[in-house]
Amino acid sequence: MVTAMFSGLSLGEDPTILLVFVAALITALATGLGALPLLLARGRAGGTWLGVGNAVASGLMLAACFSLIAEGLAFSGPRTIAGLVAGLGLILLADRWLKAHGNHSIARLQGADAGRALLIIGIMTAHSAAEGVGVGVSYGGGRELGDFITIAIALHNVPEGLAIALVMVPRGARVWQAAGWSVFSSLPQPLLAVPAFLFVLAFAPWLPVGLGLAAGAMLWMVFSELLPEAQQELGASLGNAGLGVIVVLAFAAMLAVTLVL
Repeated sequence: MVTAMFSGLSLGEDPTILLVFVAALITALATGLGALPLLLARGRAGGTWLGVGNAVASGLMLAACFSLIAEGLAFSGPRTIAGLVAGLGLILLADRWLKAHGNHSIARLQGADAGRALLIIGIMTAHSAAEGVGVGVSYGGGRELGDFITIAIALHNVPEGLAIALVMVPRGARVWQAAGWSVFSSLPQPLLAVPAFLFVLAFAPWLPVGLGLAAGAMLWMVFSELLPEAQQELGASLGNAGLGVIVVLAFAAMLAVTLVL
């Protein structure tokens, strides 16, 4: 159905700039759909809900890291590893800057909660930049490959939007605000897809670096912020075993989506 929707955007079988831009824009908008399940949880608050949200977001992000690293290694192992280290360095600098300037506000969140939200939005923005390059490079290989990669990334973006919402909504953000910031985090996709399509040879070598960079930043976020807070909130009620179950089930669900695609 999505492929049929693309068919009117290009002449013949060859991809056009308009097709590449619209395709990448669709992948960005799909990210906002991830916040919709949290409409069912409106009115819930408290430490348990926050802990569950952090645990599920951790599982989703760990699976995304696994996919990013695997994809990057298929292009270039050394460049992917370099990206991992660069991602760690950049997220440490961002975290230090946010803590040094503590008066943050975003979508009704203040202080440390706003800082966490800004970090995950920044990480997902770096992630989506790599995905935008991926869309453009894939269309450089032909219409059929580009359409397939676009559909795969659009569907993959939905649980990534859920991960952002699971960090923001339990801390007090509205669902529509979380959806908006999820879409915002994916705007680099349409912005970078067209240049990557036009200059495939220049962009392709940087794709594994971008994939590794996003994965490195995500791994730090999971192990330094989300999991410790989830353990603090859920330790008394579910214990570490229960926390582990939530993380692994979320990881498995995200990985299943990736494998199906």
